[in-house]
Amino acid sequence: MNLKLVWVYFLSIGFVAQAWAQQTKSIAVTGEIASEIVLDWGLISAQEAEEIGDFSITNHLGEPRGVLQSAKGVPVSSLLKDLAFKTPSPKQLSEFYFVFEAEDGYKVVFSWNELFNNPLGEEVYFVTFANGKPMEEMEDSILVISKTDFRTGRRHVKNLEKIHVKRVP
Repeated sequence: MNLKLVWVYFLSIGFVAQAWAQQTKSIAVTGEIASEIVLDWGLISAQEAEEIGDFSITNHLGEPRGVLQSAKGVPVSSLLKDLAFKTPSPKQLSEFYFVFEAEDGYKVVFSWNELFNNPLGEEVYFVTFANGKPMEEMEDSILVISKTDFRTGRRHVKNLEKIHVKRVP
């Protein structure tokens, strides 16, 4: 009997933990840029979305963890292309990197060169539609994926809240 109570307890903790994740509605872009900006659902959704198709999510071992079906998205680089960086010379752009931070504190990194000087940058998306739902109805809310990564779950950022623009010292 006690084993059943323990099982119910752990199940209830799991449901409460899932409820802690807050659906994000906007992203603050801050750091080594001339002025901070905010990207919200409306601004992202107003961009022309590209067909991503079905997208498999894998863990660090390459094992399947899920699939986004019939996904559409907006390239991250298209929304960040007009950022004015705090640098006097374009030569120094290679020193910049972006820390994408989720509501729960999960962080991933992209360099300036990855996003703006490499084909990878064309394959990093804000997902605007997946599994039959628009961004506003998705549990993962503002979701970023890197389509060309081998282990796609490593840079699969759910409920994105902040993008910190930093510079290598």
